[in-house]
Amino acid sequence: MAGNDRLRAALESLRRHLDQDLFPLEIGDAAADRRVLKELRGQLDDYLLPRLAAIDAPLLAVVGGSTGAGKSTLVNSLVGTTVTEPGVLRPTTLAPTLVCNPADSPWFTSPVILPGLARVTGGVIGGATGGASGAGRGEPGTLRIAPVEALPPGLALLDAPDIDSVVTANRELAAQLLAAADLWLFVTTAARYADEVPWSFLRLARERSTALAVILQRVPDEAREPVAADLARLLADNGLAGTPLFAVPELALPSERARLPAPAVQPIATWLADLSVDAKARAEVVRRTLTGALDSLATRVPDLADRVERQRAGIAELRAIADKAYDVAMSAFDEGMRDGRLLRGEVLARWQDFVGTGDLMRSLESRIGWLRDRIAAAFRGGPAPDRELRVALESGVESLIRSTADGAAERAVEAWLALPAGRDVLDRSGVAVSGRLGRASADLPRRAGEAVRAWQGHVLDLVRSEGADRRTIARAASFGVNSLGVLIMLAVFSTTGGITGIELGIAGGTGVLSQKLLEAVFGDQAVRTLTQEAREDLRRRVRALLDEERARFSSLVEGLGPATETAARLREAAKAVQERGDL
Repeated sequence: MAGNDRLRAALESLRRHLDQDLFPLEIGDAAADRRVLKELRGQLDDYLLPRLAAIDAPLLAVVGGSTGAGKSTLVNSLVGTTVTEPGVLRPTTLAPTLVCNPADSPWFTSPVILPGLARVTGGVIGGATGGASGAGRGEPGTLRIAPVEALPPGLALLDAPDIDSVVTANRELAAQLLAAADLWLFVTTAARYADEVPWSFLRLARERSTALAVILQRVPDEAREPVAADLARLLADNGLAGTPLFAVPELALPSERARLPAPAVQPIATWLADLSVDAKARAEVVRRTLTGALDSLATRVPDLADRVERQRAGIAELRAIADKAYDVAMSAFDEGMRDGRLLRGEVLARWQDFVGTGDLMRSLESRIGWLRDRIAAAFRGGPAPDRELRVALESGVESLIRSTADGAAERAVEAWLALPAGRDVLDRSGVAVSGRLGRASADLPRRAGEAVRAWQGHVLDLVRSEGADRRTIARAASFGVNSLGVLIMLAVFSTTGGITGIELGIAGGTGVLSQKLLEAVFGDQAVRTLTQEAREDLRRRVRALLDEERARFSSLVEGLGPATETAARLREAAKAVQERGDL
C-alpha cells in the first residue's frame, strides 16, 4: 500500500505538470505534440489514477474495432438483450454504451473513471429508464450506462465508436476509451483483418502490454480455418503470439438489429464469465495492463519532455530574433554617431553659424565679444547660435533613433513571418497590434525627444561640474556653459567617416576647432573623459528606448509555453514511476 501511495503521488505530480498549455505555438509538429499530450493526460485521468485508487474495482473491457465490424451486435449478443443500437448507417455508435451489472453501477456512474464524459443511464433500447443527467441512447459526448442483470458482476463491456470513423471526434473518443480499458476486445472481420488501421492499435496494445482478445467476425465456414490461421500468424509476427482469438461464423440475420445466436458467441461469453468470477484472473488482467501502461511512461514522458524543450527553444528563438533586431538597431545608432551623418544638413549649417564666422574665437578673447553677440542676437529677435545648433542636433539625434527603431521593427516582423511560430504569434495578436508592429511605436518620437533633451541636460551638468574646478572656472566662464555643452555634444559625433567633399572639409575643420577649444578650457584628458561619459550616457538612453520597443515583441510571447523547469520535472516524474515497487 505504501508503494502504491508513492506511485500515486508520482503520477499526480506528473499530471500537474501536464496541466499547462505546453504547445501553444506552431513549432515543429505541434499537432502531433498536442495529440501526445492529450493522450497522456487522458490515460492518467481515465485509467492510471482511477485504477490505482481502486485496484479491486470492476474490470472494464472495451469493445473496439473498425467501422462495420459488428461491435454493437456482439455486445448485444453477449448480454442477450439490445443495449446498444447497431444499424446500416455509419457511424452507428455516436455515444459509447457501457454495460455492467447493476451492482457495479455506482463505480461506473461516478466521475472517477472517464471524468470528461457526462453520464446518461438507460437499460434496454426502447425501454430505457431515465437518470439524473439524461436517458435513452445518449448524445455525442456522453457515456451511456446500461445496467443489465445478465452480465455478471466484476466485468463491464463498453461499446466504443469506430477506430476509423469518418468523424474525427469519434476516432479520438475510440482511442481514449481503449486507453482507459483494462482489457481490449478487438473486433475485426474476415474481409478486413489485415487492414493497417486496426494493426496500428494492436501494435500499440503490444507496446503497452495491454490485455487483449481478438474476435474475428463474419467468417465464412470454408474460410474459417485459413483466415484464423493467417490472423494468428499476423498476431505472432507483430509480437502478440498467444493472444486469445475467437472466430464468429458468418450468419444470415433477419435484420441489422438482430442478435447473433447464443451458440455463436458462447465461447466468448464463457471466457468472459470465467474472468468475471475469478478474482485472481481479473487481478492478473488488471496488473498486466496497469504495469504495461506504467512502463510505457518511461518512454512516453521523456519523449514529451523532448517535445516541450523543442517548444521552449522555438519560443526562445522568437525572443532571440527580436533581441537581434534591436541589437542591430543599437549598432546602427552607434554607426550613426561615428559616420558623421549627424553633421550633415541643418546641424552643419548651424555649426557654421556658430563657429565659421569667427565669432566664437572673438568670444574667447573677451567677455565683451561674448556679450556683444548675445545682445546682437536679442536685437535681431533670433536665438543665439549655440541654441540653434543644440536644437538642430537634438532633431538629428531624434531622427536617428526613430530610423533605427523603425528598421528593427521591420526586421523583427519579417523574421517572425518567415517562421510558422512567428506567424502564429502575430495572428494571435490581432490585426490592430500586428499591423503596427512593423514600425516604431506611435509615442516613440515623444519619448525620443524627452530622452535626447535629458541627455543634453546631463551634458550641461557634466560641463558645470568640470568647470567648477578652480583651475578652469575662469576659462569656462569666458565661454559659457551652454556653448561648452554644445561642443561636448558635437565631440560625441566628431568622426566624419560618412561625409565627403566640401562637407568633409567644413565638418572636419570645425571638429578639430571644437576639440582645440575644449582642450584649451578643460585640458585634453578631461575632454576625453567628458566626451566618453556623454557618449555612454546617450547610448544608455537610446538602449533603454530600444528595449522598450523590443518589449512590444517579447510581451507577445511572455508567459507562452511551458515553464522553464517543466521538461526536467517531467523526466523526474517518469523516473519516480520507473522506480516503483511491485504492484
